[in-house]
Amino acid sequence: MTQSSLWQDNKQNNDFAEICNALYERELRLLANAEITTAKGVQGRLKSLSHYINRTANLMIRVNEQKHSPLALDVQNATWSAKQSSHLPLAGEEDSVISSWYLALLNNVNKPILGLVAPVLVDDHIIVDCIDGLDLDKNRIRTNVSGWFSLTPLPEQTTANVNARRLLKPNKKVMLAACAGHRWQHHQSTTKLRPVIPSLRELLLSCAINWKDFKQPLAL
Repeated sequence: MTQSSLWQDNKQNNDFAEICNALYERELRLLANAEITTAKGVQGRLKSLSHYINRTANLMIRVNEQKHSPLALDVQNATWSAKQSSHLPLAGEEDSVISSWYLALLNNVNKPILGLVAPVLVDDHIIVDCIDGLDLDKNRIRTNVSGWFSLTPLPEQTTANVNARRLLKPNKKVMLAACAGHRWQHHQSTTKLRPVIPSLRELLLSCAINWKDFKQPLAL
């Protein structure tokens, strides 16, 4: 082992420890405030916590080292950072464009859609979600957190309710905003708000984004 490789290993170990500490602190705070009525529920959450925290920390370090992601790793806070756009990046996110993009994936047997990291608009920010269900008969897809989305909206369905969750088509600007937790006061506002910290699950999914091809998920 050379001196340079030893230094690199030490840095990796230090980064891993810092990320794990930040994740544990955050998750235990969430657990302390969660509405869990049974000890068994708390035990179940705690039992799997170390696995997901270790996995997330390892993957975040790997993604950062590979330099394939435009995100910058904030080791002390266990988050991603990126320059925030002046407004919510919804250009090219018309309903017809979004529907056509996902329908094309449904009909393309050579491109796996299950497991695809998908962005979802929630109020003033975008979250990182994952496609885990398909309904080919009704042209619907389901994301793990946000539920079902119809790709052929009925005439009575409108986007008047701006607070409703809305499936978006992934692109670089959208995914940067989602992974970094960027927020804006209103959809069309240029007033930036303090970023929200993505959940542990979102951070794990962020490591599966293929920034060169948003139709192709990476294996975690």
